[in-house]
Amino acid sequence: MARREEQRLWGIGASAGIAEGKAYLLNRKKTKLVKRYVSRDHVDHEVQRVREAVEKSKAELRKIKSSVRYEDGHEHVFILDSHLMMLEDPMLLESVSEIILSERRNAEWALLTAFENLKRVFNGSGSEYLRERKADFDYLCNWILKHLAGWGEETLQDLQERVIVISHYLSPADTAQMDRQKIMGFVTDLGGRTSHTAILARAMKIPAVVGVEKATQEINDGDWILLDGREGLVIVNPMPETVELYRNRSLQYGDLERDLLKDRDLPAETLDGRRVHLFANIEMVEETQAVLDYGAEGIGLYRTEFLCLSQGRIPSEEEHFLVYRSVVERVAPHPVTIRTFDFGSDKSPNIPSLRQEINPALGLRSIRYCLKEPAIFKDQLRAILRASSYGKVRILFPMIASLSELRKAKELYEEARREVSARGQAFDPSLEVGIMIEVPSAALTADLLARHVDFFSVGTNDLIQYCMAMDRVNKEVAYLYEPLHPSILRVLRFVVEAGHAAGIPVGMCGEMASDPKYIFVLLGLGFDHFSMVSSMIPWVKRIVRRCRHADTHELVSRMFGMQAYDENEQVLVDWIRERHPELAGSVLAGAGG
Repeated sequence: MARREEQRLWGIGASAGIAEGKAYLLNRKKTKLVKRYVSRDHVDHEVQRVREAVEKSKAELRKIKSSVRYEDGHEHVFILDSHLMMLEDPMLLESVSEIILSERRNAEWALLTAFENLKRVFNGSGSEYLRERKADFDYLCNWILKHLAGWGEETLQDLQERVIVISHYLSPADTAQMDRQKIMGFVTDLGGRTSHTAILARAMKIPAVVGVEKATQEINDGDWILLDGREGLVIVNPMPETVELYRNRSLQYGDLERDLLKDRDLPAETLDGRRVHLFANIEMVEETQAVLDYGAEGIGLYRTEFLCLSQGRIPSEEEHFLVYRSVVERVAPHPVTIRTFDFGSDKSPNIPSLRQEINPALGLRSIRYCLKEPAIFKDQLRAILRASSYGKVRILFPMIASLSELRKAKELYEEARREVSARGQAFDPSLEVGIMIEVPSAALTADLLARHVDFFSVGTNDLIQYCMAMDRVNKEVAYLYEPLHPSILRVLRFVVEAGHAAGIPVGMCGEMASDPKYIFVLLGLGFDHFSMVSSMIPWVKRIVRRCRHADTHELVSRMFGMQAYDENEQVLVDWIRERHPELAGSVLAGAGG
């Protein structure tokens, strides 16, 4: 047979790393379901079939969970807990039973209908995160159908050789059971970077590319595969020169990470003694191990809204507390900054009080929603307070636009403190409260707001979006996302100066802090701490430890003499090449991102 030509498929880089090996096509195609109506005498029997299938599914998930809980420190079984929670939700069985009873459909048909109804709700959301949550419903629906319809399902547990798995989708349970001695990486048609499966792949350090769309159609069982989980690239039947290129690149990545991790326990301090602090951003409990592995000094941004988005509802105070306590205990004695709900245009759960809006980016979102729903807000505040007795905790209010909003948020916080105290529950009385600076009105009144908080954290994702009047997820105007625009630099300088004048530290938790080349600028502006994806911390630390704060201050002064974004960009590129030629290639190529 003639050799197939090299083919390149692009998807989403879900977990960094390069893998090379034989493709193993995981067959997850199902037999077509029979859709039929049942007589009234048989509806009870169909309901019972669903109950039994759900119970078998729960038992199987519990077995998988117990088999990985202590193996290799896989603390990400929290994701399996969330799937178990969905199966245990009585509303699931009630909705399927209602379809069987009212429409007299067979159990399989009713189950599919119920899950399709749920997915339609999620599909109507503009949120990428919520659209990706539809995959969770697919996993669970197929899991139940497997027991309901008697499907056999190919698994990954009996692999006899090292492979790269190619599948239409992989569930978190599949990923949790992966033997890293056999599975070098995986590629899926479906999925996104924030899917549970992608998060688990990063936690397990398995290179992965998701969302390739037609991977299972374009890749044959046994094809030789190169996978670059950083770039989101899959190369099918690569040419010898391509194989050599990526093998060298893999060695370089490995050498670079090992070299960077040598400094893991050293302080992020410039050559002339300027000390900054490097924290990690997280969304899920299972990411805490990476926080420690990469040498973070704590968690600078815990995005709590993802707890709600994964469940499709607002958790109770106790549920909040148990999760927050787990995070705090895992990273102690390092601090954890817990951001209160930041629901918005791209992160909206299916909650009636958080309705769809014509312009959600400027509507009832974030702190505005919390102030409108004080009972929900105080549940979260009480849970955070209670978790503070287990380690160092800070509270962060997002999207504050005015002093009146901040005062209202702090009033509710004080009420929550009194309620926790009245119960006799322990909390840290010195817990610090900060705000995110991500709205132009907050940035321009930072000198006023600084008198009422303990710290600032700048969220550049929204701040740049609002300052430049552009939608950062709209490809047509993406060119306007300019972190070095003179207006952005002026705003950032004002915020830092206002914070320091009030005696409070100023940090950054937006994407700008995760881009190596901007670290020089942010150091020059005087930021005190940065929070970013965990894997970026060693790289940023290397940059900090190899530069002089005085030099970065001079760089920023030069940039303030420029008039346009592209001029500032060129000044930065030239400066890096001149002052740090040993870092220029990697920094300007975005290495480590």
